[in-house]
Amino acid sequence: MNIQNKTILITGGASGIGLEAARQFLDAGARVIVTGRNQSKLDEVSKRYPLIKAIQSDAADETDAKNLYDEIAALGGIDILYHNAGVGVPAANLGIPDKKHLQGEVYEMDVNYFGVIRLNNLFMSMLKSRSEAAIIHTTSILSIVPSAAEATYSSSKAALAFYTISLRRHLQVINSKVKVFELLPPLVDTEMVAGRDDKKISPKELVEGLIKGVKKNTLTIRVGDSKAVYLINRVFPNLAYGLVNKKKADSLLLS
Repeated sequence: MNIQNKTILITGGASGIGLEAARQFLDAGARVIVTGRNQSKLDEVSKRYPLIKAIQSDAADETDAKNLYDEIAALGGIDILYHNAGVGVPAANLGIPDKKHLQGEVYEMDVNYFGVIRLNNLFMSMLKSRSEAAIIHTTSILSIVPSAAEATYSSSKAALAFYTISLRRHLQVINSKVKVFELLPPLVDTEMVAGRDDKKISPKELVEGLIKGVKKNTLTIRVGDSKAVYLINRVFPNLAYGLVNKKKADSLLLS
């Protein structure tokens, strides 16, 4: 896929992976729009990168989504919709009743899964009208093998992975040329996992892998350890589960 002169919307683009993606897509010749909830972070993006358009929008909020679509349409539309926004809640033992379980799970699903579907539904006709367009879904290594300490996060990413496959087929059935990419990151060195001492890759390495895959029309883009875990899980699923769920993580379920 040709990225140059395309307009890309990156959700959760004010920091971390999203901001790194904004920089790299800009360097690749794309016009970049980012969204986020934190206005101060968005203001900082606008200050540091005047060519990036920053819009405050909550990926889990239906009204925000509709307002975002209207603003993007007024700007001339987009060619690529990159779903980067994602959330996770602190680990908790689901075997111990707590009303907070459902609250956290609804929050994760709203952002990581339903928010993606909501924006896709709003922007689909716009994307289908373009001569070349794409949607990028960010799933996870945990959509291959779940993390017991991140149960609903894993579930939200697995749901998104299956939705990705289905959406591709649905678009094919109606002869749409919109591409649907799936990015499967391993653990990435961001604020979200700052307290963890596990092996991580940099946002720079992840986004380089993403852009390389998009340019080559590789619809399923596995980066770093996601490649190895995918292959191991096909032959030795128990081993793959053990690699993701190390014994030290059990302590998170006892606190």
